[in-house]
Amino acid sequence: MARVVKVFRTLRNHWKKSTFAVCVLSYGGHWLYGKHNDNVLRREACIEARAFGHQLIGPQEHLKKATVILNPAACKGKANRLFEKNAAPILHLAGMEVKIVKTDYEGQAKKLMELMDQTDMLIIAGGDGTLQEVITGLLRRADEETFSKIPIAFIPLGCSNSLSQSLHLDSNNKVQHITSATLSILKGETVPLDVLQIKPVFALLGLLWGAFRDVACSISNYWYLGPLKTRAAHWFSCLKQWPQTQQTSLSYLAPVPRPPDLPTEIPPRPNLLYRIYRRLQNYWNTPIQDPEPERWENKDISTLELTVSTHNKNPVKRREADSMLITLDPDSLTAGQFITEGTKKALNPMESVENALQIEASAACLSLPEEGGVGFYDIDNEAYEAMSVEVRLLPRKLRFFCSAEHREQLAQAQ
Repeated sequence: MARVVKVFRTLRNHWKKSTFAVCVLSYGGHWLYGKHNDNVLRREACIEARAFGHQLIGPQEHLKKATVILNPAACKGKANRLFEKNAAPILHLAGMEVKIVKTDYEGQAKKLMELMDQTDMLIIAGGDGTLQEVITGLLRRADEETFSKIPIAFIPLGCSNSLSQSLHLDSNNKVQHITSATLSILKGETVPLDVLQIKPVFALLGLLWGAFRDVACSISNYWYLGPLKTRAAHWFSCLKQWPQTQQTSLSYLAPVPRPPDLPTEIPPRPNLLYRIYRRLQNYWNTPIQDPEPERWENKDISTLELTVSTHNKNPVKRREADSMLITLDPDSLTAGQFITEGTKKALNPMESVENALQIEASAACLSLPEEGGVGFYDIDNEAYEAMSVEVRLLPRKLRFFCSAEHREQLAQAQ
């Protein structure tokens, strides 16, 4: 008992050192517990992948070939280590023939896609920038009709992984997020995604242009204000200039009705005489029709921010028409409303403010003034100088691997 009293007396007399020791031990214990949980997640994912690797294949079948485009610079240079520890073991245990191609500089992924050989699947390991480069390089190929049918997987290794929210279950644990995305490749569930053609690039999420986008780029400059940095950035922006409206001319085409899905089972081929009869009948009876001219609708707009986005947020939802969504935030907001709505949009840039005008379209053309000084676009979280552009929708152009659990959640939400 005397020893216990002596220990407590020592802790009381040296309370500063005791407090510091408790803090260090608590942090160290929490860190070790997190590492243990990460190792458990990796082991469980590897056991599940090994079950796929033990499956027998036929004598005429070959190992699945997977081409990985890895950006080691993603996530502040941590992407290569994250991939090697969390994703690569799963792919190898599943019995795949994996070819890893690492990029050395920005823009190299576009050039690599021009030289890529035929593969069974394409895996993009990086962030939003790597994803956009690979998609742009893929769809620029002369034989893009063939290569766009290759299923694509996205392993979120970057600081910004916006598309991952549409494909995989959201998780605050980086290891769980990566292993879940990698396991979805083995399960084979895919969903079709729309693509926006914004020459000279392609996008899967959308385009942003306006005041909210400009302020979001300056939020990190006020890091010293902690949780108030977002409101501070919008407040200082109002002091510099108000109102911050954008004027442009918008032209757009109406949505296109979605054609029916093709049957999953191929019907039996008819006999030769019937095929010859149908071909002759189509040749003689089908009238030659000139294509109808495109009917563009013109609109002069004044808005705080213009957003052109796809419907890839819920790729499972069935729609009667193929369209993209044009959102025009009202220019009648007060400075206080601008700060409040901007704080919300900082968390979800594609979210529209109240009373925003929304237009469904299959194509759009933005005509900006030629004197310059109109800011920058954000295309899939990558900055581009703003200029007059034409945006066209390529409906259900690519197929991406998707988590089966997340797909069920989206179907239930629908």
